[in-house]
Amino acid sequence: MGDSESDALVEYGIEDRPPLRRSILLGVQHYLTMIGANIAVPLILISVMGEGMPASAQAKFIGTFFVVSGVATLAQTTFGNRYPIVQGAPFSMLAPAVAILAAAPLLEGMAGWESRLLFLQGAIITAGAAEIVIGYFGLVGKIREYLSPVVVAPVVALIGLSLFSTGDVTAATNNWYLLGLTLLFIVVFSQYLDRVSRVFSLYPVLLGIAGAWLVAAVGSATGVIPAGDPAAIDFGELSTETLVYVPYPLQWGLPRFELSFAIGMFAGVLASIIESFADYHAVSRISGVGAPSKRRINHGIGMEGIANVFAGLMGTGGSTSYSENIGAIGLTGVASRFVVQIGAVAMLIVGVIPFFGRVIATIPGPIVGGLYIAMFGQIVAIGLSNLKYVDLDSSRNLFIIGIALFAGMAVPTYFGNLDAAAGSMDAVDSGYELFRQGVGGVPLLGGILETELVSRTVYIVGGVEMAVGGIIAFVLDNTVPGTRDERGLTDWERLSEGEDAFDSALDRARDRWSSDSPPMSGDD
Repeated sequence: MGDSESDALVEYGIEDRPPLRRSILLGVQHYLTMIGANIAVPLILISVMGEGMPASAQAKFIGTFFVVSGVATLAQTTFGNRYPIVQGAPFSMLAPAVAILAAAPLLEGMAGWESRLLFLQGAIITAGAAEIVIGYFGLVGKIREYLSPVVVAPVVALIGLSLFSTGDVTAATNNWYLLGLTLLFIVVFSQYLDRVSRVFSLYPVLLGIAGAWLVAAVGSATGVIPAGDPAAIDFGELSTETLVYVPYPLQWGLPRFELSFAIGMFAGVLASIIESFADYHAVSRISGVGAPSKRRINHGIGMEGIANVFAGLMGTGGSTSYSENIGAIGLTGVASRFVVQIGAVAMLIVGVIPFFGRVIATIPGPIVGGLYIAMFGQIVAIGLSNLKYVDLDSSRNLFIIGIALFAGMAVPTYFGNLDAAAGSMDAVDSGYELFRQGVGGVPLLGGILETELVSRTVYIVGGVEMAVGGIIAFVLDNTVPGTRDERGLTDWERLSEGEDAFDSALDRARDRWSSDSPPMSGDD
């Protein structure tokens, strides 16, 4: 094990490499923890693009998401911040993507879904280019010195709390027997049997998914689970006409660019940056290493921007850091970068071989819901664990943490309810239009607030729990008087990694070039 990752939270640290066969299983396990979100996003986009998208195009569209996820993960873990974080389709960019698809004009000679997708591609490419500038020019890293555990703790906790109401968990028609069984498997394997065998401690998620899927498969085949039940598996979905399909850039055509769409998508990117910033702190905490340096943060955000440009060229819904896999690290104690890279290769294989993707797609929603409870519960706990550095006897700290958590859940719920309110009105088409009309009536500032740039940004960012809670905590923590010891900054700085602890890809290439060892010799 690496000395720098001696924290008891992990068995394999970031620099460690488990044996190859073990790494393959652990990598597949990482892949399985993010399938729910990485499949949900393209399915939502397909439904918004309207009827007419052929089944073959839908399969290629979904497969492209996994290819982009695999490439982005390899790029981030190799050339970016080098944390063991999986990259995937972002929910933070989903709201502007849906708005763009709904408003995009139709192009002559093209199917409606294809026209809308080209405008979405242009918006993602533009917003991704802006994220590259924000990252590599160091704009995000500059605010790091103003962040204390009082800010980071509620933001990371809100990452976990943000999906408590997802349909896979709370739907009234959910199959709670299968969800409960999945959660039971994961709990038993990771918490009760982990000392019996290393198999249970290393693969609780993989074993939990496999066990629950087998129960669902047998129940579906024997008729115990009726067709149409959320737990039912349709084996007819396993058939595929294409054995191999390799996605390529501009496969849907040349992207189309529209300024208003780019502005809306940039708001989603800002929310994604805030979420990723918190993810970096969460993964460093659970991996047993110091809080990330400015250089590491900047390279991570910059690489996410590059991944978004790549996602736009490939025709998907963007890319960002995935919180699910941070929860998996907490359950398994495996923070190995090498394992995550193996998982990225698995994503590439699934993306180019449609049959594998269809097998994964048969995993019922209740199983994904059980995973969410286990994974995101871990992230909530990881966020709150940062509070051990702050003075919890301070009324100042308790006030800031409490209001950030509460407002971080309440404000996005308000924005989410605007769509439902707009649906009952004839004068407005969407929650955004209703919000824009409302802020336009604000005295003195109405003319500024109702502009496309401001209103779209506020609407998108206001709908993201981590962004709302983070902004409130950041402002209060840096304006309400408090000592550095009280805010936890003294211990935080002592445990944070130095700026020289992170070597960029250029630094490592320069070192290898100047050394006598072959380029591929040994670990980095």
